[in-house]
Amino acid sequence: MEGLGADALPRAIRALAAAYAPDAELPKAVQRAWLASRADKTATLALAWAREQLRLGLQDAIEATPPSARGALALPAETLAWLLLAACESLAHEPPAAAADRLRLLLELTGRGAPPA
Repeated sequence: MEGLGADALPRAIRALAAAYAPDAELPKAVQRAWLASRADKTATLALAWAREQLRLGLQDAIEATPPSARGALALPAETLAWLLLAACESLAHEPPAAAADRLRLLLELTGRGAPPA
């Protein structure tokens, strides 16, 4: 996508990792919203739509990255976006001490190296 830049993918991964960090508010808010929406189809669809928009934005960042710079995972952009989003969402369930290591691994898998110190 035009205008995203070559660093769009690592920036997106870092932003998602921070949003889904073990001590972040987003995972708690999503969980509360999910529990509250269980009997409400409209609310359930709204949550799914919001998550899909996030995945599509991540896919845009992946597509803005040349395939040769996407790392060892030779996956279609939509599959890689789904995988990276799920990995970032799972950070909420990790011990806080492990989050930086998981972020480093995600950046390495996508060919972007370690996060800046």
